[in-house]
Amino acid sequence: MQPRKIVLDDRETPQHWYNIQADLPVPMPPPLHPGTRQPIGPDALAPLFPMALIMQEVSRERWIEIPDEVRDIYTMWRPSPLYRARGLEKALDTPARIYYKWEGVSPAGSHKPNTAVPQAYYNKIEGIKRITTETGAGQWGTALSFACQLFGLECMVYMVKISFNQKPYRKAVMETYGATCIASPSDRTEAGRGILAADPDCPGSLGIAISEAVEDAVKREDTHYSLGSVLNHVLLHQTVVGLEAEKQLQKAGEALPDVVLGCFGGGSNFAGIAFPFLRHKLLGEKDDMRIVACEPASCPTLTKGPYLYDFGDSVGMTPLLPMHTLGHNFVPAKIHAGGLRYHGAAPLASHTLKLGLIEAAAFNQVECFEAGVMFARAEGIIPAPETTHVIRGAVNEALRCKESGEEKVICFNATGHGHFDMASYQAYFSGQLEENYLTDDMVQANIRKMGDMPKP
Repeated sequence: MQPRKIVLDDRETPQHWYNIQADLPVPMPPPLHPGTRQPIGPDALAPLFPMALIMQEVSRERWIEIPDEVRDIYTMWRPSPLYRARGLEKALDTPARIYYKWEGVSPAGSHKPNTAVPQAYYNKIEGIKRITTETGAGQWGTALSFACQLFGLECMVYMVKISFNQKPYRKAVMETYGATCIASPSDRTEAGRGILAADPDCPGSLGIAISEAVEDAVKREDTHYSLGSVLNHVLLHQTVVGLEAEKQLQKAGEALPDVVLGCFGGGSNFAGIAFPFLRHKLLGEKDDMRIVACEPASCPTLTKGPYLYDFGDSVGMTPLLPMHTLGHNFVPAKIHAGGLRYHGAAPLASHTLKLGLIEAAAFNQVECFEAGVMFARAEGIIPAPETTHVIRGAVNEALRCKESGEEKVICFNATGHGHFDMASYQAYFSGQLEENYLTDDMVQANIRKMGDMPKP
């Protein structure tokens, strides 16, 4: 019998997170104060984050130790399995060997608890009682609700309105874990009220929800804010995914993969699978390894967004971050992959793209759901709409191998299940999914609305 599942023992759960900043050939530009446009220091972030996370944000250490309490909780679902996609290989009739890391085994059903747990842990030991956050499709809100419950913290979630309406059971899951979840934009914050006054039917965006969560947090001394993607420390925590995948591929008898892929919204799950493998490329151990970020064509941050300093939220409450951006005032189309509807890309991912270390590809949601259904029928797992983007990318790579006859090793991060997204699949089967594209002219028109923004 040919093995499909490659597993590790609990004791093989990584003991350290990998920090790619230690190995970058060119340091990343610093965040800037929005008023002075000068580099900010750790103190500027103290009202929002515990100091341990701030130190991780600016650290240049290669390996950062995972606290024992966090690692113990990780073993509830980690190490996650790596699967050889034999069913998908057969369906595609490809000579490529396809592997996927399955993060849907976590209690929250996605990769998000990999950072939610350490973020809740560090807030708890600093004496914080309450955390606010945003969520798009609900995976992050679910994960942070779960993590806060483990550490006895209150959790307030601002969920992007279009996803709040599309995925009502996500709210129920968050409430089951003890959190409060409301639709964003809301009337609870000045940011939300201002946006609703301008557009009462605004579908919301991750940038808007971030503005509301940050405003909420800074008004209370017992509250911190938590972000599920974009920031350096979030990407750091997700590297447990790629570190495990390295060991599992070796256990399967493979060398380093030829192509590594992740879906891309803010950048955390992509970095989680990609950065540990990118380390080998940086060290010259596999120069021809390709690392591909797969994003939606309706929100093509990496493939069409210019590399500028921009706000991480819609209202302009955060520091200016160096990133590929569509403009902080951009409200993405109402696609079903709510977790990918973000105007900017993680600074670390943006920097590696600028250096030519990674590449990006954009796909429309119809072709992504087509690949997702193929994957479900071949592998038995119904993927989240976000995950269908990386499956589309992996399928395309495998089909190229079919044309060329190359037996490449393809590895991708399957970030979560789609059990709360069946309305999206119904829309696909009934032909009601729309194809939304953002042209270069549309991007430039939106960038011009921001005025003069500094360049890294």
